[in-house]
Amino acid sequence: MRSKWMWAVGLCLTWALGAQAQGWPERPVRVVVPFPASGATDLVARVIAKQVSQNLGQQFVVDNKPGAGGTIGALEAAKAAPDGYTLLLTTSSTHAISPHLMPRLAYDARKDFTPVAHLADAASILLVTPALPVKSVPELIAYAKAHPRELNYASSGNGTIVHLNTAAFAAQAGIEMTHVPYKGTAQSITDLAAGQVQVLFDSIPTGLPHVKSGRLRALAVTGDKRSALAPELPTLAESGLPGYSSVTWFGLYLPAGAPPALVERINQAFTKAVQAPEVAASLVKLGVEPAAASTPAQFGAMVAADSARWAAVIRQHKISLE
Repeated sequence: MRSKWMWAVGLCLTWALGAQAQGWPERPVRVVVPFPASGATDLVARVIAKQVSQNLGQQFVVDNKPGAGGTIGALEAAKAAPDGYTLLLTTSSTHAISPHLMPRLAYDARKDFTPVAHLADAASILLVTPALPVKSVPELIAYAKAHPRELNYASSGNGTIVHLNTAAFAAQAGIEMTHVPYKGTAQSITDLAAGQVQVLFDSIPTGLPHVKSGRLRALAVTGDKRSALAPELPTLAESGLPGYSSVTWFGLYLPAGAPPALVERINQAFTKAVQAPEVAASLVKLGVEPAAASTPAQFGAMVAADSARWAAVIRQHKISLE
């Protein structure tokens, strides 16, 4: 008798959760972005949230909660109810990189969140100062090997994706360069153009105008395919570093404990929005490639692989935030 009662309770609960998912959203949804307004993640979030709002007839409100490399906003989202009314739209930083740089991180990137959807990817562009006598990646590698530790590379700070991209590049190329961290890549552009630093991995929309003006020289992009913004530039894999691919991914999470039916419902809503032609066009203008449709499980597996990769780079190069 007890087993039949338990079965009935379970059936009712399953039905209730399924009904909740079908009815979502019944009120405005908060989309937490753990980075500042007008930054890349904020712009991506607003483009996608606007389309989801139009498709579903409900407000999706972007709520910027910046600080500590995105970890403050991520923690706030982790503490929310897993009912679909607080979402986290974030990047590699909070879930694949910070866990290996911050041993006392207040959240567990794997246990405290439910992966929902892989939304987009942003590759970087490899820039050099025009004063450097190289015009291709093989020439840069050859020059660096002939002048060990003489080249300086800029980054937007210790442990940032810019730092990690360059460390991974140097390791695979078998070269040694000196790291010069800045408080953002914008501050390093002047020094790069003047030749005080020689190498920088920057975002494509930020770096490309300086290439077109002649201030900087571009050698390659970091993604696994060429960028629509600069199709003439080869990938690093095409340039003699097979297998090299690095992007900043943009993804959507719910707090841990979200019902599977709700996760699937939100995955479908955001995937549909990203695939809308007008959204894809807007993202490409931002230097961002819409992601192919994938399941929550596939997104989770991708993040786990990315996290393992950056963990290895951080350990190998003894990278810390100090």
